[in-house]
Amino acid sequence: MGRSLPALHRSLPAIARHKTFRERAKEERFHWQNKAWDVASAVREKSVEQGFFGINMASTGCGKTFANARIMYALADEQAGCRFSVALGLRTLTLQTGQALQSRLGLDDDTLAVVTGAAAVKELYQGNDAEDTSSASDETFFASHHYVHYEGATSSGIAQQWLAKEPALNRLVSAPVLVTTIDHLMPATEGVRGGRQIPAMLRLLTSDLVLDEPDDFDVDDLHALCRLVNWAGMLGSRVLLSSATLPPALTEALFEAYREGRKAWQAACGQSDRPMSICCAWFDEYGAQSQDVADDAQFRQAHGDFVRQRIKRLPNQPRLRLGKLAAVEAHASRNADVVSALAQTLHQQMLALHGHHRSTHKSGKTVSFGLVRMANINPLVAVAQALMALPSPDNYRIHYCVYHSQHPLAVRAAIEKRLDTAFTRHKPERVWELPDVKQALTSPEQHHLFVVLGTSVLEVGRDFDADWGIIEPSSMRSLIQFAGRIQRHRQIVPESENLVILERNVRALRGEKIAYCRPGFETEHHLLPHHDLHELLSKEGYRTLNAIPRIVENLPDNTLAALEHARLRAALLGGGDKSDVVAASWWRLPLTWNGELQRRTPFRRSSPQDTFFLSMEEEGDEPEFCLMQENGVLKPAGGFCEQALSMADGVEPWVAIDYAEVLEALAETKQMELDAVSRRYGEMTLRVSREEETEQWLYHPILGVFREYL
Repeated sequence: MGRSLPALHRSLPAIARHKTFRERAKEERFHWQNKAWDVASAVREKSVEQGFFGINMASTGCGKTFANARIMYALADEQAGCRFSVALGLRTLTLQTGQALQSRLGLDDDTLAVVTGAAAVKELYQGNDAEDTSSASDETFFASHHYVHYEGATSSGIAQQWLAKEPALNRLVSAPVLVTTIDHLMPATEGVRGGRQIPAMLRLLTSDLVLDEPDDFDVDDLHALCRLVNWAGMLGSRVLLSSATLPPALTEALFEAYREGRKAWQAACGQSDRPMSICCAWFDEYGAQSQDVADDAQFRQAHGDFVRQRIKRLPNQPRLRLGKLAAVEAHASRNADVVSALAQTLHQQMLALHGHHRSTHKSGKTVSFGLVRMANINPLVAVAQALMALPSPDNYRIHYCVYHSQHPLAVRAAIEKRLDTAFTRHKPERVWELPDVKQALTSPEQHHLFVVLGTSVLEVGRDFDADWGIIEPSSMRSLIQFAGRIQRHRQIVPESENLVILERNVRALRGEKIAYCRPGFETEHHLLPHHDLHELLSKEGYRTLNAIPRIVENLPDNTLAALEHARLRAALLGGGDKSDVVAASWWRLPLTWNGELQRRTPFRRSSPQDTFFLSMEEEGDEPEFCLMQENGVLKPAGGFCEQALSMADGVEPWVAIDYAEVLEALAETKQMELDAVSRRYGEMTLRVSREEETEQWLYHPILGVFREYL
């Protein structure tokens, strides 16, 4: 069977002669995709012999998702057919990408598989229009809550007997196009016992790989990402990276990983004496180019040349976000003082932003939609409570929504549905048709602010177009990602600042030595000289936020970006503290015989977590937080207290979800019992401390689950 594996892909379904992939883009802003197709198809045969490492750096809104699919199809032999996987970091993005490819390319469930963490997530998403890698058996590769949506043909070849035991695995390996959270491919290199790694390996062996937004992963997760790309090269796959903000250190590390993997592939195919020359290509909205690359130095030069040409053009794009810094005057470093100062600053800035960036109804009433991003949930909720206790000025009403990951699944899905509707602004005049806005127009106040108070969930995974935004800084990457949520659809160039960046973040206001971390890049070995952004960024650095600080190293007057580049280069390629584990050790040193590197640098390393369920057995019951025992029976969790919430004059909740109503509606729609619905859609994962016997949590339907911060 082992000798037959290289031919396995010929027995699997593939997309052949699909005319939609070949269609030339007619809209001017998508013409670059035609050039990308031409370059990819020109290197088709060469990519089979030499491997392929591509980079798509087109800007947001240029159609990268569709272009990536066309590039992979152009690389494939049309008669044999195309097979590729798109790997993403977030479940929501995975579902969005799967839906986009299906609708744009006319792919159905017989051709495209979508793999997410749970069937419930997909069901709720459709209603809306980190796994343990040490399992002892491949039989448990997919736990009961993991889900593969694919209805097409499955393997009929040599692996059929083994794959037939696990239908989910069969669908994962067989689908011509797989759109998946990257967690389902990671076992290819992270599994250290049992057969858990086999399905992911078979997928890499039989299809090409697109990594979507690989730079969005935490720096500690990039070690595992490098190992995955190394194995993709080792198994003969072609690889395409897709992101407008790829840092040089990451592209260099991933190329080096791929090249070393491809070298092993050539050796296994009896071509070890053949000189290494990887077929590389670069794509963006300005054009496409290809080049054979023999070594790391040549790649570094070629990639640098491409980026230098790109940054000459980026400043000519419309400046849709105009930033400014705002001071936060905390009288002391205690949590209560910091929260109070933040609330006062945010309140003032929100009102000022509304004055310049709002829509006016024919009645004279005004509305604006804004985003406020903070780094961590507990400070966010504390600030939200303080803001809601501040009265609005006369003739103003502020509508607040608190959005983060610690809401029950059904509640979070309901919040996202409302927010997706409100922040979809392709047709600006439709804002007056929103039920929330219609209701606001009937109230006596003239000015209405609809404000989302959220965490990093606002930065990626949501196709939002806000009028204005305020952000607590964590990193240059975070600033750029968040800025992309403003004027995303309407593309109106502002006349005044529509993005406010706080001068210092919460940790800096509290006087912590390491402030730009969790999330962020600052560590004990990589410290910033200051924590005030006036000292870390030039005026142009925060006035105009684009991808340049992420894709170019050693920019003057941008200490924040310099820290990120230094940290990435040290973690991926070495040159930092000698005690640090370097990602490149995977292919530079003989480490593949053991699992030590995986143990030290696991994918999605996190604090211990428990899954809780907000349970309801009968209508009229008070929802109760529970833990599931090994026998499947729910037991009260304890440690949860309901938090009181006061609203000042001129303040009201924007998205107030009644959990019982949501569950009862789902029970009716799904024809399920209420207790079963709460088990399926009332799930929530919380970080816990193993040192404390009972965790103390607070809960409010509007605020979600959190801990006391003051």
